[in-house]
Amino acid sequence: MGFRRVVFLLLGYLPLAAAMYFDLGEQEQKCIIEEVPEDTLVTGNFLLEPWDVTAFRHSPHLGVTVTVRDPNQEVQLSKRYGKFGKFTFTAHASGQHYLCFQTNSTMFSVFAGEKLKLHLDVQMGEHSVDRNVERTKDNLQILESNLQHLTSQMTYITRQQEYNREKEEIFRQISEETNSKVLWWAVIQTCILLSVGFWQIKRLKDFFIAKKLV
Repeated sequence: MGFRRVVFLLLGYLPLAAAMYFDLGEQEQKCIIEEVPEDTLVTGNFLLEPWDVTAFRHSPHLGVTVTVRDPNQEVQLSKRYGKFGKFTFTAHASGQHYLCFQTNSTMFSVFAGEKLKLHLDVQMGEHSVDRNVERTKDNLQILESNLQHLTSQMTYITRQQEYNREKEEIFRQISEETNSKVLWWAVIQTCILLSVGFWQIKRLKDFFIAKKLV
C-alpha cells in the first residue's frame, strides 16, 4: 500500500499534460505550438462548444478539422472530427510541432463568425492510465497500469532532457559563432580607425610642409 501511494504521488508531480481552452470562430483556424521530442507519442482530446449556449443558433453538425505540422512544416496529420474527438501522432523529429484547429459548418457562410470555445487536452507519452482498470477491485491491475503510465512518462522526460541538451548545444554553438564574428568585426573597425587616423596625420603633415609651416 505504501508503494502504491508513492506511485500516485509521483504521478501527481509529473505535469506532462497541457489542458487549455480558447475561443474559435466558425471557419476560423488557430494553432498552438508544442515542443515535442523525437519518437514521442502525442495524444490530444478536444471538445467544441458554443461560448454562449443561450445565443448559439448553429447546426449541430459543427465539427473540427485537426492539422498537425512537424518542424519542417510537413503535414503529419489532417483529419476532420465532430464536436469532440481524440487524435494521436508520433513525432518523427524533435522540435516545434504546430497543432491547428479549424471549425467547419454546414450552415451558410453569412452565419460564420459565431464565437465558440474549444477545450483542448494534450498529453505526451506512450501510455495513459486506463480509467476502466481503476474502477476494478483488482489492486494489482491498478498498480500495473499506473506503473506502465509512470514508465512511459519517465521515458518522455528522458527524451525531453535529451532534446533540451541538443537545443542547448545548438544555442551554445550559435553564441560562440556570434561572439567570434563580433570580435573580428571589432578588430576590423579598430584597424580601419587606425588607418584613417594615420592617413589624416600624414595628410596634415604634408599640408604643413607644403605651406612651409614646419
